[in-house]
Amino acid sequence: MTLRIVQSDAPLAEPAVVELLERLRAGGLTAGSGTGELNVESIVRDIVQDVRSRGDQALVDLERKLDKAELTPQTLRVPVEAIHAAHVAADPEFLQLIRRSAENIRQYQESILIEAPPALKRGGRTLAVRYTPIDRVGVYIPGGTAVLASSVLMILVPARVAGVGEIALASPPRTNGDVSPLVLALAGELGVSEVYRLGGAPAISALALGTERVKAVDKVFGPGNAFVTEAKRRVFGRAGIDSLAGPSEVLIIADQTARADWIAADLLAQAEHNPGSAVLVTPSRKLAEAVAGEIDAQLPSLSRSEATAAGMEANSLIVVTADLNQASDVANAFASEHLQIITANDEAVLARISNAGAIFLGPQTPVPLGDYYAGPSHVLPTGGTARFFGPLSCNDFLKASSVIRYDADSLAADAADVADFARREGLTAHARAVEIRLQSKD
Repeated sequence: MTLRIVQSDAPLAEPAVVELLERLRAGGLTAGSGTGELNVESIVRDIVQDVRSRGDQALVDLERKLDKAELTPQTLRVPVEAIHAAHVAADPEFLQLIRRSAENIRQYQESILIEAPPALKRGGRTLAVRYTPIDRVGVYIPGGTAVLASSVLMILVPARVAGVGEIALASPPRTNGDVSPLVLALAGELGVSEVYRLGGAPAISALALGTERVKAVDKVFGPGNAFVTEAKRRVFGRAGIDSLAGPSEVLIIADQTARADWIAADLLAQAEHNPGSAVLVTPSRKLAEAVAGEIDAQLPSLSRSEATAAGMEANSLIVVTADLNQASDVANAFASEHLQIITANDEAVLARISNAGAIFLGPQTPVPLGDYYAGPSHVLPTGGTARFFGPLSCNDFLKASSVIRYDADSLAADAADVADFARREGLTAHARAVEIRLQSKD
């Protein structure tokens, strides 16, 4: 398999680039992810309505159908003793690794935690803002073939830094009804005692809507497939959601100083997710050809070589541009989840970047550092949403409230303008609410 190379003086008008860009923005990778001919919207609509109508019994029936697990309303929640036992039985070396990673995440999140600035004073007017943590959040952890322990850390540690009081975690049960011991061990390590045996769209529905035994949350977080994403879309409004996430993406800006074997390894790391997208943008045709050759050389040694090759062929591209300025324009248009910059002057290229989820500067900063260990959360905007959305952080677990206080003289000074505005909008009761306070001073 040879990765396609596109060279153009107008890359954003090149059909292959336009087609991939539009497919990523339209969520095409997500919609086709393992769903076959299934109508995801219809299936999820029925699941959400079933959970809303029948509560716990709907969850029991859906888990029997979808996860082949025999549960009862009483066994939807994992006993605290089982969480403790899984934590005690966990591999000590793995727990130490988790603690080192969690500490890095904690330090970074604490460093960016929003604090209210001093109140603005204008005479007898005090205008301020206060930030308070969300009372109760739900976190979904997929099961599948492997539990992504890193995702648990990247969500729960920021929530703890923000000061969230209640955290409910849901994860799919196995056929014997047990949740993955790894999920339970992580819950125990991070102080979460409320865990439910729930997967996919039923889990999102239960967390957002609530049932007899699942108390509704205020906001839902966590990764998942097309069904999870659609469930989030449907429950939004009853609860907040973190994002409508799609498959993993990387875009790399590199010049002739970059090593082709390293660039190839970085592209393969994201295509490995399948579906995933990996794009190299470079002004060097020589580097482009060398990277394509390295991809062919490295693929056979990967454990997921067939899936990775399929991902590279379907959703990946090498774009040769006139210069690095043009490469930056392409990067801003893609607004990729992960952006790597590996050039002779990374800071100059960075100065031209306005759209990216997480930016990795220099040849010694591969994306897996951010995936597991560096500190910023790896829960990032996908599908071009980095144009208006940022990485998950502790601040996503906060909400802001405006605080306004006037004294009598300040009210009197502003009353005429406020009443005038209200009457121009035809809202005479608004005007009266201000003017009655002036009358009562007499």
